Amino acid sequence: MKRLFNIIPENVQATVLLRYFGFFKIPLLCFVRPSVIELTDTRVVVRIPLRRRTRNHLGSMYFGALTIGADCAAGLIAMKLIRNSSKNISLIFKRMEAEFLKRAESDVYFICDQGREISELVAESIASLERVEMPVNVTAKVPDKFGEEPVARFTLLLSLKKRA
Repeated sequence: MKRLFNIIPENVQATVLLRYFGFFKIPLLCFVRPSVIELTDTRVVVRIPLRRRTRNHLGSMYFGALTIGADCAAGLIAMKLIRNSSKNISLIFKRMEAEFLKRAESDVYFICDQGREISELVAESIASLERVEMPVNVTAKVPDKFGEEPVARFTLLLSLKKRA
């Protein structure tokens, strides 16, 4: 089984694990069918398709689906770094700010490039008995319609605490 897992591309593995986690822990996350496009220690890109499940009454992506994408992008990179640390660390978002700039009328890509800072936060949480926090920025883009121009920006307050 391990050999089979090694030949599957990392982004496909991450997508399967994300959907598995969503199915059992956060069913709403699984409902929007996110896909991991890229996942490294420094960057994550998650795609949520625009379909009937994620569309609002105007035909663009519903803001709830957009916030799920931001949550996935910010949380996935933190979960990967926590898993790599082999420590028991709880992860939660305490606050979210969103700025919706344009209507997302196609698949949306959520990008977080703060892996280095999140890695430092994970190390800080391991060294401390206190809860540690930092803002994480996620940018949502619709390359099919707007290229590199963002359709939304999110700031989530990531909060970590080492469990005993």
